[in-house]
Amino acid sequence: MNITVICIGKLKEKYWTEAVQEYSKRLSKYCTLSINELKEEKAPENASAADELAVKEAEGKSILRQIKKEAYVIALEIQGNELTSEALSEKVASLGISGKSDLAFLIGGSLGLSDEVLARANFRLSFSKMTFPHQMMRVILLEQIYRSFKIMRNETYHK
Repeated sequence: MNITVICIGKLKEKYWTEAVQEYSKRLSKYCTLSINELKEEKAPENASAADELAVKEAEGKSILRQIKKEAYVIALEIQGNELTSEALSEKVASLGISGKSDLAFLIGGSLGLSDEVLARANFRLSFSKMTFPHQMMRVILLEQIYRSFKIMRNETYHK
């Protein structure tokens, strides 16, 4: 299975980079993982609604250019569906069984994902109704993907 994480912004702190490297290493046993970090657009100080929309749309176009045509797209979105770890594992397994071996997980910038990106998504996933920094969300996502593979294979780690 090929998993691509497409995200806005670069990791700045060493501890996030090390966590991503660790889960990337662990995931290499189960899938081919790529992480595409895209440029974060700068909104002006005291941005208007129109300014914020322009930022989301610019980031959205950048994200859409990175999505493979055949990819099954899972957008991380606060209004998305909340799943348990077991349910996420089942979803990933069923996608693989049904021939969808290219999964793209999308993490937007601080303003979220554009409507155009959300329209391209096959599934909207929410980890919580709370808001998390997108750097932290990348680590949480990779950990949950790793946990999904461990659950699929009945390997110790989960719980």
